[in-house]
Amino acid sequence: MASSSRSDPPEESTFTKMDEKDPMLVGEHCQYAYCNQLDFLPFRCESCRGTFCLDHRSETGHRCPKAGEWAARRRKANLSTPSLGAGRSMTEVEKPCASPACKTVIGTSLSTAVHCPTCNRDYCLKHRLKEDHDCKNLIPIGARPSRFDSKTESARTAFGKLKAWGTAQKASVSRALPKPKPTSAAARLVATNNLKKTAKGDDKLPPEKRVYLYVEAEAATTKSKFPEGAFFYSKDWVIGRVLDAAAKSLQVQNVNNQGMDEKDKLRVFHVEGGRLLEFNEKVGSALVSGNRIVLLRGVGPPVPDLIDLTKA
Repeated sequence: MASSSRSDPPEESTFTKMDEKDPMLVGEHCQYAYCNQLDFLPFRCESCRGTFCLDHRSETGHRCPKAGEWAARRRKANLSTPSLGAGRSMTEVEKPCASPACKTVIGTSLSTAVHCPTCNRDYCLKHRLKEDHDCKNLIPIGARPSRFDSKTESARTAFGKLKAWGTAQKASVSRALPKPKPTSAAARLVATNNLKKTAKGDDKLPPEKRVYLYVEAEAATTKSKFPEGAFFYSKDWVIGRVLDAAAKSLQVQNVNNQGMDEKDKLRVFHVEGGRLLEFNEKVGSALVSGNRIVLLRGVGPPVPDLIDLTKA
């Protein structure tokens, strides 16, 4: 509340406290006729511009001859200042929040509007952040839709990566000697037993809970000298945990937990099932021992039956 004696009048009181830091200020006598007290922290009346002590600083305390003049000046200044809604109708000021699921009316004195410069929309306080109103998937109002039509392009890129991986697999098979696939139950059992001999994992995991898998990383995904390997995981794990463990074992960069774009995220592709697995799927319900999974980057969210292996 302290201010200089030459500053503009404040809006919250009829008097101002004179600056006690002024080295020239050695105190003044109260100008009230029956007081005349020496006050080293005097007050100035904003109506009559007189100097008074603490007891007589208000207009009623010193019986100000110009009482109400300060209030009149303040009222006149408020009337000369245009309001925010001047010249606008109520429908232009008050409108619903731009979030489809929100019914809050914004632009009122109780609920202000927050403008998002990215998508060019107005939101309530609850949906003002970009993460709360899914800003990255919205086309800004007034922008050209062709510039933001990236879903088709991202889907085309995802299928292109899967096709490139399949082509690389067929090329490697054509150069090597063909290996007979285990068709009978006995042959599959022998292949699983051979997998168990070389698979790596947590030795503390009970054998009855282990699921043995072949894990492979796409050539464009891994930068290590271990592009594939055999591992076992718990059947109670979710696919997201398997992805983290497999990426660590194959030395693959994993930024899924950093909130990056979909093009930088890793996904788990189930070769036998021909689909991308959800992160929250259980290993015991989606995979069996002897299956092969592939770590792919930038293929987008899981889509059922993404690849038909019978036509590969």
